[in-house]
Amino acid sequence: MKTEIDHLPERQQRELARLSEILLEEFDKAIAQATKPHKRDGKVYKIILFGSYARDDWVDEPANGYQSDFDLLIVVSHEDLTDIADYWYVAEDRTARDPGIARPVNIIVHSLDEVNSALKRGEYFWTDIARDGIALYELPRHPLAAPNPLSASDAYGMARRYFDDQSHSLANWMRLAEFAAQQGDDRDWRNKAAFNLHQAAETAYACFLLVRTLYFPRSHNIKILRSLSEDKEPRLVEAWPRDTKLDRARFERLKRAYVEARYSASYEISGPDLEALAASVALLREIVVALCTERLDELKHAAE
Repeated sequence: MKTEIDHLPERQQRELARLSEILLEEFDKAIAQATKPHKRDGKVYKIILFGSYARDDWVDEPANGYQSDFDLLIVVSHEDLTDIADYWYVAEDRTARDPGIARPVNIIVHSLDEVNSALKRGEYFWTDIARDGIALYELPRHPLAAPNPLSASDAYGMARRYFDDQSHSLANWMRLAEFAAQQGDDRDWRNKAAFNLHQAAETAYACFLLVRTLYFPRSHNIKILRSLSEDKEPRLVEAWPRDTKLDRARFERLKRAYVEARYSASYEISGPDLEALAASVALLREIVVALCTERLDELKHAAE
């Protein structure tokens, strides 16, 4: 695996060094009070940069709402250490607030066994990381497995099943959102509509990522899912306007709906915001279905 980030400007190199420092520091704090040996003695084996900054096709236009995120894979010694809430929440919060880091950061955390099992199965997401990823930090003697090629027929079969399941679920979330939105000018129903739209967006990204990469991260954060998906397919950008502060605020409100629309007494969404978000999610669904159909045709052709 590559280890150099000389292709990046010095500013991004400094940011990545700071990121690695924060992640390792907060992980050590998180396991310090653990009682079980496999947690107390847990290790970060690797911090791997993947996505656009690893491939050198990143975008940096924050004023226009278009800025590539840093995508990081953290490989740990045990699956129990992958829980974001228990071990990585504080680290995520620090990276979002640190003045030395000027762009959004997405982290996914997996055990070495999980990663190597996926590589041996030939899953595309992981083989791409093994090929293009850059190790920002790694302990010796914990290598990634050599990727095994996935047969075309197996890839098509898996992607087809994912599409059938996720597209059906997506249609149902859209129906629930539409039903809630039609119940009149009632705050509770609007909030329920926002939650269902969030679930529809999450499922749309799950559908795309599973068909395209055979992988979906353990996350309900649609900002992370959007970033991972758009990194694979720029045509998805069209679903979400970013040109104005209002556009960006609406997406943020939808992101918050997963928790706050159900549990926060202060969460509220207006009718116009709900209509705009519903239109974006409907467009997202349309694009995802088209992209997945295109991908399935490619896989079917290869299998035949």
